[in-house]
Amino acid sequence: MPRAQHSGFQEYPANTLEQEPASGSRALYSSLRMNGNQKLDPYAQEKQNFIQHFSQIVKVLTEDGTGHPEIGDAIARLKEVLEYNAVGGKYQRGLTVLIAYRQLVEPGKQDADSLRRALTVGWCVELPGIGLDAINDALLLEACIYRVLRLYCREQPYYLNLIELFLQSSYQTELGQTLDLITAPQGNVDLSRFTEKRYKSIVKYKTAFYSFYLPVAAAMYMAGIDGEKEHASARKILLEMGEFFQVQDDYLDLFGDPSVTGKIGTDIQDNKCSWLVVQCLQRASPEQRKVLQENYGQKEAEKVARVKALYEELELPAVFGQYQEDSYGRLMGLIEQHSAPLPPAIFLGLAHKIYKRKK
Repeated sequence: MPRAQHSGFQEYPANTLEQEPASGSRALYSSLRMNGNQKLDPYAQEKQNFIQHFSQIVKVLTEDGTGHPEIGDAIARLKEVLEYNAVGGKYQRGLTVLIAYRQLVEPGKQDADSLRRALTVGWCVELPGIGLDAINDALLLEACIYRVLRLYCREQPYYLNLIELFLQSSYQTELGQTLDLITAPQGNVDLSRFTEKRYKSIVKYKTAFYSFYLPVAAAMYMAGIDGEKEHASARKILLEMGEFFQVQDDYLDLFGDPSVTGKIGTDIQDNKCSWLVVQCLQRASPEQRKVLQENYGQKEAEKVARVKALYEELELPAVFGQYQEDSYGRLMGLIEQHSAPLPPAIFLGLAHKIYKRKK
């Protein structure tokens, strides 16, 4: 097993462009190795190069169109789907692969090709989370994951582990999406479905596996860490983190500042099994439950406002504040107990990104 590293992260110039694997290897490698003593946020430092690598991913995936004109229109559509769906956002999941890989592998073994593969697998992690509303686009994007893995990682000893990891993560995420849909059907408000047990199941499968375990597990396999014990320990920490992340997302959906979050939440209107409605039901009197029944899952602004007022009556913002403190304490305990042989910095860095976030 490679020795886990606690080294810092490198910054690279913003104008470093991804090039062909042969001609760009030295430039990519040197740009990723620069300024190793910088103490800046590693996600911010790595983001530019991650974004620039996407053009190479698109190029590789659309090369079929060059030699086969009969599928040119379909390839053009694929390019459009990739560029429309994948670009934008924080890229936190994909960047986690690269950042975790750089902490797990000895610096001397981080050559240009291995760093390129880490960037590529990071983009594969980004692809499972998009295109869920358009069935054919989603199938195209999922197929691209396995084409990219084959093109970049087929000769690597961890190739099969990555394939199985992505297949399992896709299945788990689809199970979570299914649970979410059948728990909160449009136009059929059934408050008895909104239990804490069901909520935790939805979160675990829909969010925690692919958003937190998948990127770290991918980096572990690429670093040669493939023992079930090590993966079980990482999973224990990361699933706790994933649950908190979704609870926080549910809270910000209603109580976040839209000018900061960049979106106006619709969980109440969409009849979602959100953390807030679960907490409300645990605390509501029969009269308050009746108010919730009459107003939840409705589009009218005054009904949404009535639900929000009910949440405030039950002091759910304070309940969330206490939950956040408790969850952070649990997470720190899990990291202390289960992070070895991985460097705690992998988990602490992720925790730093999500706890107390405003968007």
